This record gives sequence, structure tokens and C-alpha cells, in this order.
Amino acid sequence: MNLSCLILLWIGDQYKALVIGSSGAIGSAFINQLRNDVNCSLVVSLSRTSMPGFSLEDEESINQAANILSVEAPFQLIIDATGALTIDGNGPEKQLIALSSNYLSRSFQINTIGPALLIKHFLPLMDTTNRAIYAKLSARVGSISDNHKGGWYSYRSSKAALNMILQTAAIESARSRPNLVFSALQLGTVASKLSAKFVSPEQCLSADISVQGLMQSLDGLMPKNGAYFIDYQGHNIEW
Repeated sequence: MNLSCLILLWIGDQYKALVIGSSGAIGSAFINQLRNDVNCSLVVSLSRTSMPGFSLEDEESINQAANILSVEAPFQLIIDATGALTIDGNGPEKQLIALSSNYLSRSFQINTIGPALLIKHFLPLMDTTNRAIYAKLSARVGSISDNHKGGWYSYRSSKAALNMILQTAAIESARSRPNLVFSALQLGTVASKLSAKFVSPEQCLSADISVQGLMQSLDGLMPKNGAYFIDYQGHNIEW
């Protein structure tokens, strides 16, 4: 069963989707798959260069984009595909001595604060009557219990904080939006600009395979009092 079948079970014939961060490898792959789904009546693409556009470091731009796109609401699916591992040319730190306040701050701004503000402003655009899904790209390295290698201080910490944002928003939303599903998503290692400096292409998934798996993984998620953290194979990841 694909994602459209999941949503059709709840809302009828068709659904609307919004992909935030649509210009990256994963965001583009989501856009392509959704556009090829005959049951997806509308796919809205939002990125830094789209019209409207937005910046993760400018809340007003996020607010303005949400206001403009509200005419297309309600959405049954929102996917936030934003995030960065390498920032301003700096990659993840391998040792504590490499920590810098600037990189740590920027990592939180892009991977935690910006996505939290996206939830704040785009959640009101989601369907309140039928099951709806808010999915956010996270990372396995954001799992505290799965951290066995250390390193990558800023990226790990920002993703762990993001996961807490998602969990907290899910608990709050369950009180007034009982049909809403929140999920953090683990891509696998995907061939992209983000992974190119750290993993050879032969060790990577294609973006299309990862996204296909993520959509299938979202398929069986039921609304609950909390968020999910799943990978592209449908496995649950410990927080």
C-alpha cells in the first residue's frame, strides 16, 4: 500500500501535499513521487528560491509563506525536508576541542529552531477533520540511546533537540487534533551534497529509493499521543 492509499482510507478520493525544502535531493524526490500519484490533487513546493520563499533564520518569512499558502489549505500531508550537515563550509566536529559557538548556534538555528517555527506557522494549515501527517526529516545520529560512536556534537545535538520539538508538539496537538500524526524520519545514507564529503556514492541509497521507503513507512502510522521516529525501512528508532 502506498501513501495515497493510507490517506484515501481516511478522507475519500484525493489529498493535498506540501513539501518544505523542496529544492534539495530529498525534497525533490518527494515532489516527483507525489506528482506521479494520481490521488494527490495538489503538490505545493516551498523552498528558499520558490515564490513565496522563506528562510529558516527569518521567522517573518516563514509566517508570510504560511499566510500566502493558506489559500490552498487544508493539507493532509506536510513534509519538512529542510536541514544541513555542512554549514558555511564547516562539517561536523569529530572531537570536543573542535566545538565552536558559531557552528553550534548555526546548526541549532537551521536544524532545530527553523523547523520548530515551521511547525508553529504551518500546523494551522493542516486538515483537522481527517487524518493528516506532519513528517520531518531527522537523523539516526539524533537518537541519544543509539549514540555509540560520539562525535558530530552540533549536528547530533540539534537533531536530538528537533526530535524533542516533534514529540512535544505531537503531545500538545493530540489534545485538539486527534487525527494528526507527527513523525521524525531517518533517510538512510542518501547520495546527496550533504553526504558526498563523508560517504562514497557506492555506499548510498538513491533519493528516490529512500523516499519510496519513507512514504511506505508512513503508511501504517496511526494517530497517537506522541510522535514516531522511523526509518525508510519502517523500523522504529529509539529516541
